[in-house]
Amino acid sequence: MAPRHLVVRAADAAHRKPGGWSAGAVGYERWDVVGEEAGSAHTGFAICTVQPGGSLPAHVHSFEESFYVLDGVGVIDLPDGGFQVGPGDYGLISVGTPHSWRNLGPVPVRWAEMQGPAPRSKFAGDTFLVELAAGEATPIDVRDPRNRNFGNITADHMNPRRQGQDLLAVSASMRTALLVYSGITVKMMVDSDLGAQLTTMFMVQYDPDGKAGQHDHPFEETYLILEGATDAEFDGERYRLEVGDIAWAGVGCVHGFTNAGDGPVRWLETQAPQPPGRHSYRFARDWEYLGDVLARDVGDARGTRIGDGNV
Repeated sequence: MAPRHLVVRAADAAHRKPGGWSAGAVGYERWDVVGEEAGSAHTGFAICTVQPGGSLPAHVHSFEESFYVLDGVGVIDLPDGGFQVGPGDYGLISVGTPHSWRNLGPVPVRWAEMQGPAPRSKFAGDTFLVELAAGEATPIDVRDPRNRNFGNITADHMNPRRQGQDLLAVSASMRTALLVYSGITVKMMVDSDLGAQLTTMFMVQYDPDGKAGQHDHPFEETYLILEGATDAEFDGERYRLEVGDIAWAGVGCVHGFTNAGDGPVRWLETQAPQPPGRHSYRFARDWEYLGDVLARDVGDARGTRIGDGNV
């Protein structure tokens, strides 16, 4: 059976100048972590960097792509203009949308990139070079209701006490919503509300007592640790994940997380394909509970007690 999970340490990052369609890029490198070689069919996940004065030529993909800027300031050009993006900014690039990257600043721009489904090497990475004029670089305005592609998220966005519209510079919509449960907070970033059809991207934070029990999904997940540390378990194997580490769980991989420190642990998470409307989580404890109930009922029907050695 092919491996159903992957853990890669930040210290083992391998940034390379790729070939193929991006051979004409200037000052561009990427660390491909999840994709065909990792056994993934639905996820391509990488850390990308463009050096000052560098650029990535205009292109289109036959897959959906989203990004989250880690540091530096870059410009992404789209058919409706050039947009300046910096730390905490994220965006969606729909299937077949022409786009390019450039760095007009003095420091490298670095972003996490999610692709779904995974690009296929035998089809030249499912990418095609196109013509696209570079537009004037304007900062994104996440409060502008005409904004269809971008958002911004910071650590403050994960604080349940700072969700008021007067405190967060975001659109006055359900995009301000924060899901809080079991010491865990979740805020969606790229999803169907932003126009995504194939993938999701969101931010997760665990309080010191935060814990997610063993579960699995009918889709793939990827995790990039941004703050703190978490103890993770994938199919019975345990790992301590720290800042910069990346993990991937394939379909059916049973996994769970606990906060490994005294402060919050926060990570960027992606999913592909997009989760179904129901049954996207299968928690082991719920089905173990059902097994106990059924075993008890069978025992009662036989006039015996489970555990007395007669069943």
